[in-house]
Amino acid sequence: MNSKKYKDVLYRMRYINDLRDMVCSSAEMYGDDPAFLVKDRPGGEYRPVSYIQFKEDVDCLGTKFIQMGLKDKKVALIGENSYKWVVTYLAVTNGTGVIVPLDKELPEIEIQNLLERAKVDAVVFSNKMEETVMSVMKKVKGIKLKINMNPTVAKRGVKDWNKLLEEGRELLEKGNRDFTDAVIDREAMCSLLFTSGTTGMAKGVMLSHKNISANVYNMSKYVKIRRPGGGLSVLPMHHTYELTCHVFTAVYQGVFVAICEGLRYIQQNLKESKATVMVGVPIVFETMHRKVWKQAEASGAAGKMRTMMNLARRTKLYNKQEAMRKLFAKIHTSLGNNVSLFIAGGAAINPQVIEDYEALGIPMIQGYGMTENSPIIAVNRDYYSKADSVGKPMPGTEVKIIDQDEEGVGEIICKGPSVMIGYYDNPEATEEVLKDGWLYTGDYGRFDEEGFLYICGRKKNVIVTKNGKNIFPEEIESLLQEQPFIEEVLVYGTLDKKSGDTIVKAEVYPAYDAIEEKLGDVTEEGVRDIIKIDIEEVNDKMPTYKRVKRFKIREEEFEKTTTRKIKRTGGAMRDEDE
Repeated sequence: MNSKKYKDVLYRMRYINDLRDMVCSSAEMYGDDPAFLVKDRPGGEYRPVSYIQFKEDVDCLGTKFIQMGLKDKKVALIGENSYKWVVTYLAVTNGTGVIVPLDKELPEIEIQNLLERAKVDAVVFSNKMEETVMSVMKKVKGIKLKINMNPTVAKRGVKDWNKLLEEGRELLEKGNRDFTDAVIDREAMCSLLFTSGTTGMAKGVMLSHKNISANVYNMSKYVKIRRPGGGLSVLPMHHTYELTCHVFTAVYQGVFVAICEGLRYIQQNLKESKATVMVGVPIVFETMHRKVWKQAEASGAAGKMRTMMNLARRTKLYNKQEAMRKLFAKIHTSLGNNVSLFIAGGAAINPQVIEDYEALGIPMIQGYGMTENSPIIAVNRDYYSKADSVGKPMPGTEVKIIDQDEEGVGEIICKGPSVMIGYYDNPEATEEVLKDGWLYTGDYGRFDEEGFLYICGRKKNVIVTKNGKNIFPEEIESLLQEQPFIEEVLVYGTLDKKSGDTIVKAEVYPAYDAIEEKLGDVTEEGVRDIIKIDIEEVNDKMPTYKRVKRFKIREEEFEKTTTRKIKRTGGAMRDEDE
């Protein structure tokens, strides 16, 4: 459904004071309904875990954590997505201490660095991470407890998560109320999250119960997951995007979270779990989108599919889900025939991808946020959205565009209950982004006449020409990546020594497989000519000052963060001779 008549409609949702309130009230309301769908072995069947069981497990583990001396301590958590990961997170935050979720993809030296910076007292990890964690532990002092969430073999000095859970259950049965009666300070830090920014050293973002619960509560006024239903958890849970927007929002709204077995199993797991929603980053949806078109072209059905999609757009047939599932039965069946919403975030997505999914009968929206705001700042409504916009500011969050240019583009700043406490042990960095309660995002954007927000690019990436024109590399990158033979691209400014002005340069990693498939074996010079044609097609759509004047071919992919964002080095300007 995508209709303007819903532009001012908000869902009425129950208020939650903190994350414990979220867990307890959902257990009371949804009882034996499934909160999670888990697999006891790879490739096995999904098994439901009820809301009541979920709350009990959180209480049992939290009770044991306090008995082990972890009250008011920091506990690091590292491992792949799992039910036990979520239970551990809440067993720490909801009465024990402060959770420090870490990215399992980080190199050992970085894990060591973050454990030392956070001053943690315990580390909870998955069995797959045991070797890494034990290696790091030899170099880190002061960590008293090591807990394996799913050990296969007992190791000296390593606690078994499952035994701790049962010991906590026994303590509860004997009347221990240390965890369940613990006073929650909703203003204090409960979660310390290290950002995986594309430049610079990771900052420790301090979030409170108020920050996270307000984000869940207010976001739910725009987006509601229908019951019965639930989502497939694909993105890493150590990111606020997946944890807040998917896991906690699902728990709050009383639907299930199915744990995905990996990116290769998305379609299979969607079918098995009968998930109705999936939250993802652009690369996930764009990969699926390309696969759909590739299969359609291979079967000779692409022309017919385009005709039917155009018909759906013209007649707004996409607002009739059942009809769309019949019209595009093959695609819906491949996804389990239950998907009713895709949500994209974490980076810019090609609006054409959103429009195509909608025209295939799969509603799709995007939002915008950052870890420092727990994370959502703006999001489209599930029943009224614009493909090229990130939506309207979330209820309870005030957004302004400051230092606007003649087109209304300026820096986005926001204020509200989800704005972080600050950066851990870094008052200077905190003062740079928090001013009088306003969070200075470092992103440039603009509003349209209806109040929808559009992201233009990062402030630090902006290229400024001699005559004061602002060029957003992200805009050009987005257009270049639509070209058939460009796989990855990075755009930046370089000084033209002849004119003395700043010009646009692109560094391109060609789509070598696509080139070979369409054109066969091509020489190095031939690849350059092909990329030049792709760039010129984009240049024809842009004003002169934005056109790519120079380009460089890469033979290897760009280095990326664990969220698959290209790492930018050197800012918006680089030496021409670099």
